[in-house]
Amino acid sequence: MSVRARDSLGGRAAVVGIGATEFSKDSARSELRLAAEAVRAALDDAGLTAADVDGLVTFTMDTSPEITVAQACGMGELSFFSRVHYGGGAACATVQQAALAVAAGVAEVVVCYRAFNERSGRRFGSGVTRREPTAEGVALGWSLPYGLLTPASWVAMAAQRYLYTYGTTPEEAFGPVAVTARRHAATNPAAYFHGRPITLAEHAASRWIAEPLRLLDCCQETDGGQALVVTSVERARDLPKPPAVIAAAAQGAGRAQEQMTSFYRDDLTGLPEMGVVARQLWRTSGLGPADIDVGILYDHFSPFVLMQLEEFGFCAPGEAAAFVAADRLPLNTHGGQLGEAYLHGMNGIAEAVRQLRGTSPNQVPSAARALVTAGTGVPTSGLVLTADG
Repeated sequence: MSVRARDSLGGRAAVVGIGATEFSKDSARSELRLAAEAVRAALDDAGLTAADVDGLVTFTMDTSPEITVAQACGMGELSFFSRVHYGGGAACATVQQAALAVAAGVAEVVVCYRAFNERSGRRFGSGVTRREPTAEGVALGWSLPYGLLTPASWVAMAAQRYLYTYGTTPEEAFGPVAVTARRHAATNPAAYFHGRPITLAEHAASRWIAEPLRLLDCCQETDGGQALVVTSVERARDLPKPPAVIAAAAQGAGRAQEQMTSFYRDDLTGLPEMGVVARQLWRTSGLGPADIDVGILYDHFSPFVLMQLEEFGFCAPGEAAAFVAADRLPLNTHGGQLGEAYLHGMNGIAEAVRQLRGTSPNQVPSAARALVTAGTGVPTSGLVLTADG
């Protein structure tokens, strides 16, 4: 049974610091060093020191253990450390875990981090090679023998059904998402595709990866690190940067949920796990689609951006492509994972914080409420962040 009532976490914690390394295709340094650089940058941004930190949260996929990051950054005793599963679906949940710890008094200052050499090291797009046997691997065994070996191929199944159901084409449906991301990346100096926008024609001319997905529908593979600092709203008000208040945070998994291969649901044209997240975010924040100033939606593949807009109620099923093409919501103003970098969504949370501070390279005037989502096709998470006051 899903949560059906407003929870009590909203408004009790805030993101007060953001920090990142450069985003590259070859960092030439270890993932631990990337993590430490990002954490130190986030603490500097927050006006705090390593001695202030008593909690750390990361992903189960991360290769840099919390105690090792603590040592590398010069932190002292930790009273809280946690990891969240399901790859990119963990991004917003790391902030939720931090906020829960702060609200419960388990920790006072918690840093969330993610660092990897996902381009120069192990590339997720290379498929499922060298995996240890797991229950999740058994589920994948129903798909792998038929050639569904990579995330792109798994998403292509749902994308094809979406196109068929709504009578549209990859160019009409997915092109506006890719073009929008690259337009914003082009004016973001931190983005890998800074200065390189694309047109709809260029999207349509890019090579097939797994039909109906083209190259420009697929996120980058990136080396880099990103960190976020979370503390109480009260303490945040004494720090130098405007806080991004966590108005709501939620996780979600749907019925018949698998990791990227939930092909046996009744309908493949939506993302039920994100629907769970959406309902709880709206309940807890007291907000709705019309209240959101900027949307930072997880864009590892362009079709799932459309389904997220529909799950959150920004538009009716099948109408998201037209919604994006009309620029009805400022979307992925950092360039997203298609244009800025693929950091499992953590860089998207940082962009939401910049929007609320008024420091984004593609600033939305008077932005006060941001929706952020994590990985789709897997058990996932989301945030509503608001400006203080």
